Amino acid sequence: MDNLFSSIPSQLADELTEVLEQKPNLRIERIISDGHRSDQGFWYDQDEHEWVLMIQGAASIEFNNGDVKSLSQGDYLLIPAHQKHRVLSTSNSEKTIWLAVFFS
Repeated sequence: MDNLFSSIPSQLADELTEVLEQKPNLRIERIISDGHRSDQGFWYDQDEHEWVLMIQGAASIEFNNGDVKSLSQGDYLLIPAHQKHRVLSTSNSEKTIWLAVFFS
């Protein structure tokens, strides 16, 4: 048994992504951010659907249609495949812990 809150580094130069489980057509990741955001002009354009749950912290996700979704602890969001999006911001006051489920 593992725990989503274990082995969190105190300092993160880059966002940390760990695959917790992977099967055909399914991948579950723990993502840890610490004030990280997408580079200016960068957009995710994924072949898979992404369901994301905010475990701790906060973040804002921007979509290429101009919508911005703010997530805080307990919020979840489904991002359909090929919906271009980017991380606009993550919390600077605490680690942001995401649980992301990718599926096709």
